Amino acid sequence: MPENYIKWEFERDRCVLMVIDMQNDFVLDGAVMQVKEAKNQLPRIKKLIDRCRALGVPVIYTIQETDPVFCPLEVAALPHLKESGMRKGTKGMQIVDDLAPEPDDVVIRKRRFSAFYQTDLEIILRNIRGTINPVDSIIICGTVTNICCESTARDAFFRDYKVVFGTDICSANTPESHAATLVNMEIFGRNMDCESIIQVLESGKGQEKAD
Repeated sequence: MPENYIKWEFERDRCVLMVIDMQNDFVLDGAVMQVKEAKNQLPRIKKLIDRCRALGVPVIYTIQETDPVFCPLEVAALPHLKESGMRKGTKGMQIVDDLAPEPDDVVIRKRRFSAFYQTDLEIILRNIRGTINPVDSIIICGTVTNICCESTARDAFFRDYKVVFGTDICSANTPESHAATLVNMEIFGRNMDCESIIQVLESGKGQEKAD
């Protein structure tokens, strides 16, 4: 692509923030599905959530719910989930205290990796900002980078949403897995770090020159 190619812009008044699966079972030390890097990212994610709330950007949380009966393939791929992990009614399923949702936030429960699959997310996105400035962009942070975050990003792209993928606010189990998703996001979205996202939100809109 030419050096001056503008991939696309996103505007504060037409975006939402999605916080993917920042649950105790993924984040806390010793948790059944702990992603070690997720805990390190809590301060940055909290900062972004706080700025979004202050600027009127809707915050949408997802919670992964796992059960061997309803999620047989996921459990087969991750056998340690046969006995525990993201179970309904447990503390492990809850969002970590540092990022606790507030009353005006939206919380979506899902049984598959993508936040779009058999949830109310599409209805929420169509209506959460009304008809004057409908949502056209989704900022993604959370865990796991190459599983739930990437699955949600791809499904958003397929539905014609602009995807802003947080490079230092999404976490994976290995640096290689994280890096591979960022390569994919050159097609399915736009990679930005937390501070750059905040700068765009505070300015109202932004643009990027593609490499």
